[in-house]
Amino acid sequence: MPRQVDHEGRRHLIAEAVCRLADESGLEGVTLRDVAARAEVSMGAVQRCFRTKEEMLVFALGHISERISARVRARVLGSPAQSAGTALGHAATEIALLREEHRAEARVWLAFVAQAAVTPALAATLKANYGGLQEAFTRLIAEACEGATPGTCDASHEARTLLALADGLTTHVLIGHLTPQEAEDVLHGHLGTLWGRFALSPDPGNQPR
Repeated sequence: MPRQVDHEGRRHLIAEAVCRLADESGLEGVTLRDVAARAEVSMGAVQRCFRTKEEMLVFALGHISERISARVRARVLGSPAQSAGTALGHAATEIALLREEHRAEARVWLAFVAQAAVTPALAATLKANYGGLQEAFTRLIAEACEGATPGTCDASHEARTLLALADGLTTHVLIGHLTPQEAEDVLHGHLGTLWGRFALSPDPGNQPR
């Protein structure tokens, strides 16, 4: 009886190999041969999982996006009693990838962003990912602003601003322009200003750090 292969598991194994290579040297020089060697599978196995290199990269991007999104969901849902403002702070901090343990992930993410500038399929995946994050931010801001003066809180606009800030801080920390603590101060300072404008006060005992 022929040995059964966990096709989906192998795809994720290959995606992890792509991410490790991207962490080391970016995506420009990544080849199917490199990926096969790093994943410890044959070239044929890689080609059976992915018809093209682009298809492999799109899957790998989805793989790392889901990993980050899962952490965001865990932080947001981890404490049902937390305020919407505190949940938003936790989510933004996770997305910014400021912690030392997420530094490799930040390098991989930016490698994909750079490649997406010249690869429409990757750009489409990133746009969909950012769209989902913006919707989540919009919901949390709208919920946090329920007690604000009517018409003062444009949740969609504030969500776009916060997402762009959190995403940009990833780059500033990665290249050494800001320390992780300085970046956190910028992020939390923005959130404090946001709530101050709407005369809101997220739970002070549960601020993200």
